[in-house]
Amino acid sequence: MSAALSFVLPDELNASMPPERRGIRRDYVKMMVIDKKEGTTNHSHFYKLDHYLQEGDVLVLNASRTIPAVLKGNLADGTVVEVRLAHKKSDQNWEALILVDEVKNGDTIHFSPVLSATVVTAATDSPFSLLAFNLCCTALYDQIYQIGQPVRYEYIETPWDLDYYQTVFATSPGSVEMPSAGRAFSWELLFRLQKKGVRIEYVELHTGLSYLMDDKWHLEPRENLEEYSIPEKTAAAVRQAKSNGHKVIAVGTTVVRALESAVDTKGHLKAARGWTNLYITGTTKLQVADGLITGLHEPEASHLDLLSAFVSVQHLHVSYKEAIGQKYFWHEFGDMNLII
Repeated sequence: MSAALSFVLPDELNASMPPERRGIRRDYVKMMVIDKKEGTTNHSHFYKLDHYLQEGDVLVLNASRTIPAVLKGNLADGTVVEVRLAHKKSDQNWEALILVDEVKNGDTIHFSPVLSATVVTAATDSPFSLLAFNLCCTALYDQIYQIGQPVRYEYIETPWDLDYYQTVFATSPGSVEMPSAGRAFSWELLFRLQKKGVRIEYVELHTGLSYLMDDKWHLEPRENLEEYSIPEKTAAAVRQAKSNGHKVIAVGTTVVRALESAVDTKGHLKAARGWTNLYITGTTKLQVADGLITGLHEPEASHLDLLSAFVSVQHLHVSYKEAIGQKYFWHEFGDMNLII
């Protein structure tokens, strides 16, 4: 990795519960503001985001909705199988992490009286198997939402409900891990931003599975293909803002990857739909995103390489050290970082 930061994160700064369960609103989490040119930091709260944006700026959000991607099923001989959905390949087919070794090509996994999947290709040289479900489209998602559980990490001690893994504005099911940079937004804050003249626009990028449960496998950023979609309305708003000298603020690394994957030869954002494995580092010249809203990322995470495209590694290292000193919370239920 070109710029991954190494630092020691104290265990007590791993956010193990949503802010709402800590007694605060989701938009009252702390926010560290980094000046991307000077590297200076300012400590605030997320509900004050409108103080840092101007009329004419465009805020781009990821409208992908989190699905409960952990499914429990049984093979024909009764063996219990845990499946973690990773990437949707078609309306019926998903790549998935299967957490037992006994599964082979042609096996059928039964998840409920109406939902099953056939193993098309069992994992051998990849962590993922290919599953073909017996349902598709809305019927498949209906079953997944009925029986699935959200992906949870080792620092999460309580099985929080799926609602805690959703942003208030998400509409299109498909992310197996929450696009967490948008979690801190409330409708009240979005309306206040709009009243100020900030444009709110949406893209979709359906996040894949990044936590593979086993040190045997390591997914490089360029191996992580994720599906994205940018509507013409969003592309036009971004082009207009850029031409008028206003800022485009991406909410999350997912949005940065989607936007920077859909640039034409003149450097203008265009409407697009497809798959991206774009790996952004400190050497990447960003053509769309001027600023970034994100959470705080764990040591040596590839997300930190993407952050270094906005602010130098040296400034980032100092800021993260400061965030630890200020007792910021990390991860999807944690505090926020604005780089602008």
